[in-house]
Amino acid sequence: MARASKIIVPGDKSITHRGLLLAALSRGQSRIDGALASLDTRSTARVLRAVGVEITPLRAGTVRVTGRTRFRSPGRALNCGNSGTTARLGLGLLAAHPIRAVLTGDRSLRRRPMRRVTEPLERMGAHFEPALADRLPISVRGGRLESIRWELPVSSAQLKSALLLAGLAGDVAVAVREPAGRSRDHTERMLRALGYPIAERDGWIELAAGGPVPPFELRVPGDPSSAAFLVGAALIGAAGAITVDRVGMNPTRTGFLDVARRMGGRIAVDVTGEELGEPVGMIGAEPGPLRRTVVGPAEIPGLIDEIPMLAVLAARADGESRFEEVGELRVKESDRLGLLAANLRALGYEADAFANTLRVRGRDHPPRGRVRTDGDHRLAMAFSVLGAVPGARVSVDDRDCVAVSFPGFFDLLRQVRARR
Repeated sequence: MARASKIIVPGDKSITHRGLLLAALSRGQSRIDGALASLDTRSTARVLRAVGVEITPLRAGTVRVTGRTRFRSPGRALNCGNSGTTARLGLGLLAAHPIRAVLTGDRSLRRRPMRRVTEPLERMGAHFEPALADRLPISVRGGRLESIRWELPVSSAQLKSALLLAGLAGDVAVAVREPAGRSRDHTERMLRALGYPIAERDGWIELAAGGPVPPFELRVPGDPSSAAFLVGAALIGAAGAITVDRVGMNPTRTGFLDVARRMGGRIAVDVTGEELGEPVGMIGAEPGPLRRTVVGPAEIPGLIDEIPMLAVLAARADGESRFEEVGELRVKESDRLGLLAANLRALGYEADAFANTLRVRGRDHPPRGRVRTDGDHRLAMAFSVLGAVPGARVSVDDRDCVAVSFPGFFDLLRQVRARR
């Protein structure tokens, strides 16, 4: 691999959320180093503080969390901002506490479906108002829970983790099964590393009642979903060769790399260690020609957040690529599926979204035009990368929204682009 720029991406968003939530249940003080200080993770910290958990300021460096085995009733609505993880995992956590709380969020989050979380939690014994509500704001009244065995309607780490956290906080057994593919498994790995009896049998993930969470120390690895944008920049020639160091290498998060390699992407990886059950290593990438691919339904749960960047790779590849069964993108921070196709067309590419499929035909031309993000951070980053290829003139309508997950993204993109 060519001489590469070495970069570090911010801490993993999923692991930071879960580190805060698990530490909130501990009997004692936990230490989290390298936590992501983004708008989404600050939403989780804000919600936890409102129910009595002590959390030092969420910024670069060390965060200390002093947990509570019994949450207190908040004096106001819990604002989850733009964070679906805060809302859905928060509902699971609060379901096991004998308090009443109202969860709400910004305009985008209030459009996202919640019934798929509240329905199984109701079966466990929690109460929600309004009844059968599918959108925030939702009031939850928790208490003593019962065990559950539940088949999820879609493969989703948020749904799975909400039920596992409810079982953990309520000290009851939980078993969940995903319908197709494997969503990210950070919650299972962290629980196993903390000594909880969690097993996998015939597609079921089973957590037995295991008592209170012990205090722990965690060094959060870099976020592979954030790294994907810079890796993508290298692959399409918007940047020179890069090496992303100390990044998470969880196999349920590296589907992006598998697909990019299949497209001819020049990528090298090396796993060098582990942190609370999470493999950590490096990713190297350099420019080169790309070819078409088909991303099938079984692959989608392991790369759902990286589809915007993969669509950009497809736009620069030779031939027509297809992404199948990606309808879940319509209920992300935006109608991500529809906007991907519309924005690619606006920049001069052939793309369409029909039913649950995205089709993109690659073309080697300098993209020019205006991108509408609808406040979606992953669209803003993916199209900013596309706008960095030589000769491009791309205007992204909302660059500030990237602070949801990747503060400092544009600085790093400028850094690697300058070394092209």
